[in-house]
Amino acid sequence: MTLFDIRKKYLEFFENKGHKIVPSSSLIPENDPTTLFTGSGMQPMVPYLLGESHPEGKRVADSQKCFRTGDIDEVGDCSHTTFFEMLGNWSFGDYFKKEQLEWIFEFLTDENTGIGLKKENIYVTVFRGNDTLGIPRDDTSIEIWKSFFSRAGLSSGVCDMKGKEGKETVLGGENRIFLYGEEKNWWSRVGVPQNMPVGEPGGPDSEIFYDFGEKYAHHSTDITVDHVNSDSGRFLEIGNNVFMEYKKTDGEFDPLPQKNVDFGGGLERVAAAKNENPDVFMIDVFLPVIEKLEELSGKKYGDTQKHFRIIMDHLRAALFLISDGAFPSNKDQGYFTRRLIRRAVRSAREVLGIESDICRNIIESYIDVYKNEYPGLGEKKDAILDEAEKEEKKFEKTLERGLKEFNKLDAVDGKTAFMLFSTYGFPLELTEELAIERGFAVDKKAFENEFKKHQELSRKGGEKKFKGGLADDSETSKKYHTATHLLHQALRKVLGDHVEQRGSNITAKRLRFDFTHPDKLTDEEKKQVEALVNIKIAEEVLIACDEKSLQEAKEEGAIGLFVDRYGDRVKVYSIGDFSKEICGGPHVDNTKELGHFKIKKEESSSAGVRRIKAILE
Repeated sequence: MTLFDIRKKYLEFFENKGHKIVPSSSLIPENDPTTLFTGSGMQPMVPYLLGESHPEGKRVADSQKCFRTGDIDEVGDCSHTTFFEMLGNWSFGDYFKKEQLEWIFEFLTDENTGIGLKKENIYVTVFRGNDTLGIPRDDTSIEIWKSFFSRAGLSSGVCDMKGKEGKETVLGGENRIFLYGEEKNWWSRVGVPQNMPVGEPGGPDSEIFYDFGEKYAHHSTDITVDHVNSDSGRFLEIGNNVFMEYKKTDGEFDPLPQKNVDFGGGLERVAAAKNENPDVFMIDVFLPVIEKLEELSGKKYGDTQKHFRIIMDHLRAALFLISDGAFPSNKDQGYFTRRLIRRAVRSAREVLGIESDICRNIIESYIDVYKNEYPGLGEKKDAILDEAEKEEKKFEKTLERGLKEFNKLDAVDGKTAFMLFSTYGFPLELTEELAIERGFAVDKKAFENEFKKHQELSRKGGEKKFKGGLADDSETSKKYHTATHLLHQALRKVLGDHVEQRGSNITAKRLRFDFTHPDKLTDEEKKQVEALVNIKIAEEVLIACDEKSLQEAKEEGAIGLFVDRYGDRVKVYSIGDFSKEICGGPHVDNTKELGHFKIKKEESSSAGVRRIKAILE
């Protein structure tokens, strides 16, 4: 069963359970300043989990493209990938625990309606409760799981893991349901319930793990740390059922009137389970790329798996990021695209001996694999390859400059080693090899300290950069988001109907709007755009929202970003007769709330795409 077979089976399964299937959102979040990337299937669904009505109803399902920056340095083992697809199904105040657990167990284990995983290899975790916080143990989920396992003729013993992680044998015998605390089995947007502000929703979750067998454990002799939610290598999480059922009040957690379900399952991980091999890079979509790498390098996957995996993961992620508009650069999303490409090129050059054209060869292989599922990849093929190749050539020149700098050195302390890494892209291993050739050592500990300092600064910078987004300052975000609609239409009025939105980003202090246009705007054009927006603000126009079919919206002339990703029913926001856009929100009620609109900067974003930064005063 291929990756695409599993995805198709999943969507058909939940469609048969009354779910509307919606397309994947872009990897670049639309009008969400709180994060750089779409990192989970839940992320585009947050407004609906918080109570806003979904245009497709109370049951939806999808397979969402995801990218997580935190996993870049983890890639190289058998389970971590930066890009992945997440299977998802949601209930917005409709069904709850019984239906969700029953359906997902059926999908995973039934030979006919599902994908036929071995029932005996399924283990689950459930929230143990927290008496101090007044949140009870999730006995409902425990009893549901026990009934499923009993009907399947399997043990259904419950083991509370409090104080047992890594300390004693917990596998074997009757144990199949494991209880963990809020650090592992609770979901809210801010993490554990102790951190939730008043009014924030959250709830327990129940994770599903697949047991590949003791032979796959990293520690072949010490079984005492082989609990299901460990990093032993034996178990792999393949799905998580989140039950949003509580709301934080003053010191308490009260039941929510609308209880929601959010399921997320890593598609590649589910495919690995079906493959009976915990190495996700051995599933079908990677096999042609392994063959290509073996052909180019003369090496075998089994000889240097870490670097094969780095190249395979990073260039697949770069392909989808570039396709969604994250071109390699020094900032924002493009920084990560650049980092991925350069890390892949380093592995190809320094370890596999592939001196050039790694991006073209590998990305073309992936386009061949994915083009039928994602037609846009084939349509944008030349542009994607051009961007990746340009970045590869830039990095080759950077490496040459770095070698010249290295040859001037008589010693390599930690700061120098980190400078070679951050400025010229030298991995520590390369610096060490060159140092050995020159007869001196590298201070690895000092390098690691510098690296940690850099990570901490980056983390704090990211927190500062995205503070004030949708989760922190919703009124400001609503204002700026509404202003992008006015800006979009004003640009079309001044420049022509060829103008289309190519992306937007909002912070608490400004909006950023990317749009198609071949030329730099003149001062007069900018003044005209500003004036049009401010006229509509002064007119105090009401903003109206209607739900209708996508076809109806198009026939009415509504415009929208990434139209191919919308479902059959959409929300259309109208600002009088001036602007009509397909959009998910949020918006203010009247343009008078926006204040005064002012363009601060207009510049090139990429070939044929311009960028405006503007503020509301």
